[in-house]
Amino acid sequence: MEQKINLSINEGKAFFAHEASINYSPTQFILDFKCVTPRIDPRSAETANIHLEHDVILLDTFHALRLHELLGEMLKKYEKDFGKIEKPKSIEKAEKKAKQANKPEKQDLTYFG
Repeated sequence: MEQKINLSINEGKAFFAHEASINYSPTQFILDFKCVTPRIDPRSAETANIHLEHDVILLDTFHALRLHELLGEMLKKYEKDFGKIEKPKSIEKAEKKAKQANKPEKQDLTYFG
């Protein structure tokens, strides 16, 4: 006898992350991806509008370790196919400018942005 299964898929939407933070508890890792977008509204030119959207992913510790392994494998494959990933010149320039202004050069490794 053939069994039928109904499958419901929620596709979600594409999300570009400008920033991310990673935290953990004894049982899980929390990945918080953020997209920060300035909004321009000609009706309120005096007020700055910023839209912040974020998606949070919770992983148990084993799956966080597996994600780490898979990401490492994919980065190696990418660099084999396309060459070494290097820091963009614009980021190097911004870091140099920040250093000249006596601002902290390095960020927390759990954050990118």
